[in-house]
Amino acid sequence: MGNVFKYSDNIDTDVIVPGKYLSLSDPSDLAKVCMEGCDAEFSKIVKKGDVIIAGQNFGCGSSREHAPISIRASGISCIIAESFARIFFRNAINIGLAVIECKEAVEEISQRDEVDVSFVDGVIKNKTSGQNYNFVPYPPAIMDIINAGGIKAQIINSIKLFE
Repeated sequence: MGNVFKYSDNIDTDVIVPGKYLSLSDPSDLAKVCMEGCDAEFSKIVKKGDVIIAGQNFGCGSSREHAPISIRASGISCIIAESFARIFFRNAINIGLAVIECKEAVEEISQRDEVDVSFVDGVIKNKTSGQNYNFVPYPPAIMDIINAGGIKAQIINSIKLFE
């Protein structure tokens, strides 16, 4: 997958996309301001496939979809956290952004480590340290949404199968 951007507990949606950018709707514009509230360099150095690791309650605050959309559009392949705000978790899945809860990985993986995630096996591999961390794999219905790029795309794909 990619390199790790590591953040603390309680990263809220206003830090992910500050309120002054709520008039933006294009995902590529949102990617340019992603994480601006806590990491001004993020949008300049993030690469496709990179991973965010954070502590407890990631995505707390407002329920708007700007936050997960900006993260996905920035190239982040998944977010690993100790826990997620419930609405952020659901919004992330709905737009096709993988989110994983794994306390051990959060505690042991460091900023800029390189990780690989197997959603089928439920394993996070820290390629820098050689450590592996297990998580509960998604059920097939959720993997279908993630693989399709979001629930809207998954529904469209399902309809096409029956035509």
